[in-house]
Amino acid sequence: MFLSDTIAAISTGMTNSGIGIVRICGSEALNVADKVFRSIKGTKKVSEMKSHTIHYGKIEDEGKMIDEVLLMVMRAPNTYTREDTVEINCHGGIVVVKKVLETVLKHGARLADPGEFTKRAFLNGRIDLSQAEAVIDVINAKNEYALASSISQLKGVVSDKVVRIREQIMDQIAYIEAALDDPEHMSLEHYSEELQTKLQGIQRELQEIIDSSENGRIVYEGINTVILGKPNAGKSSFLNALMGEERAIVTDVEGTTRDTLEEHILIHGISLNLIDTAGIRETEDKVEQIGVEKAMQCAKSADLIIFVIDSSRKMDENDRNILELIKEKKTILLYNKCDLNPAVSLEEIQDITSAPVVKISAKYGDGVETFEKTLKKMFFDGKLDMNDQVFLTNARQKNDMIRARESIKMVEEGIEQGMSEDFFTIDLMNAYEALGMVIGESVEDDLVDTIFQKFCMGK
Repeated sequence: MFLSDTIAAISTGMTNSGIGIVRICGSEALNVADKVFRSIKGTKKVSEMKSHTIHYGKIEDEGKMIDEVLLMVMRAPNTYTREDTVEINCHGGIVVVKKVLETVLKHGARLADPGEFTKRAFLNGRIDLSQAEAVIDVINAKNEYALASSISQLKGVVSDKVVRIREQIMDQIAYIEAALDDPEHMSLEHYSEELQTKLQGIQRELQEIIDSSENGRIVYEGINTVILGKPNAGKSSFLNALMGEERAIVTDVEGTTRDTLEEHILIHGISLNLIDTAGIRETEDKVEQIGVEKAMQCAKSADLIIFVIDSSRKMDENDRNILELIKEKKTILLYNKCDLNPAVSLEEIQDITSAPVVKISAKYGDGVETFEKTLKKMFFDGKLDMNDQVFLTNARQKNDMIRARESIKMVEEGIEQGMSEDFFTIDLMNAYEALGMVIGESVEDDLVDTIFQKFCMGK
């Protein structure tokens, strides 16, 4: 019943624009369009039009013209959902687009659920579940790296990898079962050693994909970045320089920033989730103490630390405490106030840290471009190739990959313990099915519904 419905929705943003699109999809899409569309030239019905053609006309309801439109006809199976599809391109005013949709619904279509077009594409076998999830990632991409990775997954990079690993696993299952059924013609002698070698290769591939999830998180969600430094080092001035506006209060009074200030910024296609923190120092002020504690907590969970050092003042215990706090963290150290007479040399700082050091004057914006280049090189330069790199887009995919890896490990443990080959097929099949969950070959209906509920209406 679900797939037999003809559905319709607005597929463009609900705001005034040049063009609005109403999409109709299903077995009765052409007939529904016949009832509302009148061609300006010719009398041909929509149901008689050739696939992938565009026609100029108008939308009418009970003889009253709603709008002038361009109507696109796409016949199954060469469509997004593999069903007959009609797209009505009308003027992009909110009122007129809604009126066109209401007219379509009045003549036989029902309103599509969120993500129902993509859900039908999945159910009709045009895309798998990982590709369907990539669609929403394309829509929600916050930067060029996230977009490139989503497009790569939409093209089937993850799917191809998973399918190839599953084929290797199934080959081993088939061989074991065939040998057990026909021991006279197929021998399992020394097979365990051969299987172990093959499983080690599969294990490495799975681990590489699982390890990529951290890079994937950074690509999609942005780099969680904390700005640290002692009071009056220039943290807030640096934030303002990055933002290009006076976002944080800056004064000569130490301890001006007492709470965290969060901002999102895009640098060379890289998303930074910036947190400006209170200056870290020993203090008797209870409010400032809370700010210092929050700064230290933020630093522990950060992907990147920007440590701002005031070059016009000698390094003290506060600076050393920060260095100790972040010694295991990915860090860019900013040698700030380079426009003033230095009290600490650049060489002295480079001797005590392996982190890249960038000379800046946050007050005048000097050195910001160098910082941006250092950031890009640290995270992505030469490390991320969106054409062939596999990134997991979400926790669901990662968990299924981990389940598959654990099942493979159990087979390896069974081999080491000298277990019979017929036990191996159980864990191999578990790994095969876990990978099938990634691409949606075997997945619960409730999970599918949950995934597609995240989509916007009309997609």
